[in-house]
Amino acid sequence: MEGKTGPARPSLPANFLFTPYLCPAFADPRRVKTKFTQVATKFSKETYLYWYELMQLIRQFELMAEEKYKMEGKIRGFFHAYIGQEAIAAGCMTASRPDDPFITGYRDHGLALSKGVSANACMAELYGKSTGAAKGKGGSMHFFGVNVKFFGGHGIVAAQIGTGAGLAFAEKYKGTDNAVLTFLGDGAARQGMLHEVFNMAMLWKLPVVFICENNNYAMGTSVERTSNVVDIYKLADSYEMPGDSIDGMSAEAVHEGVARAIKRAREGGGPTLLEIKTYRYKGHSISDPAKYRTKEEVEEYKQRDPISQVTNTILTRKFATKEELEAINKRVADTVAASVKFAEESPIPDDDEVYKDIYIDKNYPFIKD
Repeated sequence: MEGKTGPARPSLPANFLFTPYLCPAFADPRRVKTKFTQVATKFSKETYLYWYELMQLIRQFELMAEEKYKMEGKIRGFFHAYIGQEAIAAGCMTASRPDDPFITGYRDHGLALSKGVSANACMAELYGKSTGAAKGKGGSMHFFGVNVKFFGGHGIVAAQIGTGAGLAFAEKYKGTDNAVLTFLGDGAARQGMLHEVFNMAMLWKLPVVFICENNNYAMGTSVERTSNVVDIYKLADSYEMPGDSIDGMSAEAVHEGVARAIKRAREGGGPTLLEIKTYRYKGHSISDPAKYRTKEEVEEYKQRDPISQVTNTILTRKFATKEELEAINKRVADTVAASVKFAEESPIPDDDEVYKDIYIDKNYPFIKD
């Protein structure tokens, strides 16, 4: 497995605040106009440049992988892109510490890259190669990086919610002050697992932040058609759990909301449910034509594109020039291109790998012949 790639995470003071703002939807700095309303922010230049590079890495990785899937047939199986949701990963990274475990469902590429699983290991996993994040045996939905505290990548809807609570129980048992970030989609919020775990997490005051990445449609059906409770964060009320709704298109808003919840968890206050409202530009999976929504709706959300918002602030505050952003784009493009080369040159797993990495204890005392 390859080592970590991507931008270095800046050090942030715990009392960082954010100021919401509006900006045009330009992801390409060459297309950004020079006249903007001044943006007041308490986040540093280093933070914005980190967010920019990380979000560009996620998006360009996903676009390249989609091309290798659709146009060249080199990637197969399920594929769920994170395009449009990048601000969640960015804000969560700056609000958390490296030792805080992350666990998510099957839309896992962006969070894996953010947490430090290398682009090489991620692309190789999509290709089904032995150098992949799960040795080529997990595929798109099962990225893994225990060395960077990324615990998946889970294909069963809502299964990670229980495992996330288990990780939090382990952290509390060991006496650490780490907080576990457990990600789920709005579809997973309909599963019984969520309610059982919420009750237990509150009872034991587990250090876990439940993050619902609400992109409105689950697999293809709107929240309004599947739930009597449209505001998902209100599900926390039944368990007297703190809950909040956050703008998932803003890295600043995500950072502030997640930092607040993590602080509560570290101090022994128990879990929080955050409904982070976001939008996926692509279909649920690569085979989904997304006919359940209009093109106008998609374009409306793209006007609030998270990369464009960060680009706006960087240029308005003169944190970097367009040329400097172009240099970052070039670095990201080179990283993604190198990951494709690495994946294509890597070997496929040996046949005997099917018998490895299976949980088994040869001395299990309860097996009777």
